[in-house]
Amino acid sequence: MKLLKYLKPYLPQMLLVLVLLFVQANADLALPDYLSRIVNNGIQQGGITSPTPEAIRASQLEKLSLFMAEPDAARVKANFTLQNPATAGEELVKQYPLLATESIYTLNVLTIDEQTWMDTTFTRANLALAGVEKLLADPAKAATVAAGMGFDLSKIPAGTDLFQVLGTLPAAQRQAMVTRISSAVEGQLVTLGEGMSKQAAIALVRTEYDALGMDTTRMQQGYILQVGGLMLLITLLSAACMIIVSLISARVAAGFARDTRSRVFSRVESFSNREFDHFSTASLITRTTNDITQVQMVVMMMLRMVFYAPIMGVGGIIRAINKDSSMWWIIAVAVGMLLSLIVVLFTLALPKFKRMQTLIDRLNLVMRENLSGMMVIRAFNRQAFEEKRFEQANQDLTGNTLFVTRLMASMFPAMTIIMNGVSVLIIWIGSHQVAEAKMLVGDMIAFLQYAMQIVFSFLMMSMMFIFLPRASVSADRIAEVIDMEPEIKDPEKPVAFSEPFKGTVEFRNVSFHYPGADENVICSINFTARPGETTAIIGSTGSGKSTVVNLIPRFYDVTEGEILISGLDIRKVTQHELRERIGYIPQKSVLFSGTIATNLLYADENAADSVLQEAIEISQAQEFVSTDPEGMEKEISQGGVNVSGGQKQRLSIARALVKRAPIYIFDDSFSALDFKTDAALRRALRERAHTSQSPATLIVVTQRVSTIRHAEQIIVLDEGNMVGRGTHEELMKTCETYREIALSQLSQEELA
Repeated sequence: MKLLKYLKPYLPQMLLVLVLLFVQANADLALPDYLSRIVNNGIQQGGITSPTPEAIRASQLEKLSLFMAEPDAARVKANFTLQNPATAGEELVKQYPLLATESIYTLNVLTIDEQTWMDTTFTRANLALAGVEKLLADPAKAATVAAGMGFDLSKIPAGTDLFQVLGTLPAAQRQAMVTRISSAVEGQLVTLGEGMSKQAAIALVRTEYDALGMDTTRMQQGYILQVGGLMLLITLLSAACMIIVSLISARVAAGFARDTRSRVFSRVESFSNREFDHFSTASLITRTTNDITQVQMVVMMMLRMVFYAPIMGVGGIIRAINKDSSMWWIIAVAVGMLLSLIVVLFTLALPKFKRMQTLIDRLNLVMRENLSGMMVIRAFNRQAFEEKRFEQANQDLTGNTLFVTRLMASMFPAMTIIMNGVSVLIIWIGSHQVAEAKMLVGDMIAFLQYAMQIVFSFLMMSMMFIFLPRASVSADRIAEVIDMEPEIKDPEKPVAFSEPFKGTVEFRNVSFHYPGADENVICSINFTARPGETTAIIGSTGSGKSTVVNLIPRFYDVTEGEILISGLDIRKVTQHELRERIGYIPQKSVLFSGTIATNLLYADENAADSVLQEAIEISQAQEFVSTDPEGMEKEISQGGVNVSGGQKQRLSIARALVKRAPIYIFDDSFSALDFKTDAALRRALRERAHTSQSPATLIVVTQRVSTIRHAEQIIVLDEGNMVGRGTHEELMKTCETYREIALSQLSQEELA
């Protein structure tokens, strides 16, 4: 739900998927019904679908009329047209061969309501006629029944057509007979049911078609091919919908994953150091890759299954009950067992799924630490320890995954047992109902297929329950990153630096403590760094040197006081404009994969070759760049692992110089340089800062006294407090802390 808003751009595609799934589900639900028609109508009824014959012999219609009320008989005859051999056309005789010698009736085109009435009337008349004919086949039983109705069959001459005799009876007597026979037929209809009664009547219609000389075999084949062809078209429609749905859902899920990944990356790029302290690098990598993949998979499955399964389940239940409502309890039992199984598995699996992503984070962390610290691990011979640490993280993840996998694997055999049990139960009960003429064979087959569709719909939903818990955890982790509001934000109404810009950096009573800490790391810092001057910051380890310079580009915001650049509080300008004025060289040099040139152009992609060359010369990188055959096109591996620490530092300095910023911050950026290179680099920087048309402000953090001896201003920090400020000579006289640092590094002669 937290990520649902990011699916809004794909709402039209999702609605299209919903429509296609509705079409697909209805197509799939229609197939069992058509199969039922093939079995019931095509096989058992010979392809005849209506108990009202399309043609009937005149003599047969007269017999059937005896078992209808006089108004009904007249209405039936009005719906037929009498065809005589003398006037019948060739096509009609070809269709009904008996017409060549005998008159027949052909059915007119009827309305739906009239057709329904005709079907009911002919069903009753056909069953009545069939009952009488069956009765006449047993003379003894026929005489007894006739005597009960006031007839003496012994007085009728042998060979006489009894139906002609019945036709000569008085209207009242014949109506009494029809009423009595109708009552018997009503009882038969109730016993057989509508489907079996209709099928019995259609069997008599088929006999009539045989008497007319019609090709009933061809009629049967034609019906089966017609319905089968329609089933094929419906199947193709369902397959087409499924393919389109799969394509759209895959595109929507992939697009959603792409957009979410971009949002996560953009949000991470806006994080200050405080937010990076909250999320580990390994965790952010997992959230951007594995977690988003999990959510992508579930989005695709939701579009394909979550909408489709309920339509199939509900539609299957409705259609199955319509086929035979007496077996509804079988579906209820199956659904109840499935739901119970899903709830139990979900309850057991959810805690493990929640833990899985944390274990992946842990594995990534151990792997990342091993790869980045391989040299240290080897130097201390800690390979065995690290192997055990990785093995533990690996075993924890493996054990958790195996538990979940085994739990989910047990679901499929259980589902299979339920499905097979339901199938056996339906066939067992359905076969008894078929034997008792309470159910048609085709309806039983259709009911079985609907039951399987219902079970499969729940099986599809259970597949969602396998992936949903893990994806839910992943979605929470992704949302946690996206919803994390950066502590450092641009002002609602930013102010631009005034022109001409002055690179003056002023600290006014600046204090700072890290988020969650109780005490300040630096307290009441006051100094001003001016253009054309070098301001150095020195102090023992942990005195707060790097913290001070990290406040200038707003990697953190001050807790108290303010920092002004060119007379303007840095919190009043946008972060982009602020950092555009600063050339920053971090304590840990970072190079990106590419070439030396692409790394330098990272500062200014439009920089001219002359600017790159000047930066290389000032940073003292010319020595190793010019001697390499590839020069500026030398490949830099990821993280700059194919260059030395000193070369990496010099290239980082050169990259900052390409920016030509009015303010440069060197955060202990000379630590990997030898003294000779250090001196040459400082001299070149001082010349650049002092002699250029727009002098730059240099702020240097270092632990080397030799690096800052000639700085115009030196700030001395001790446990976060500024204990000294001045030139080297002034501090040697007035600052005990600075003097101790200097004497620990240089002799009295060197300091003189």
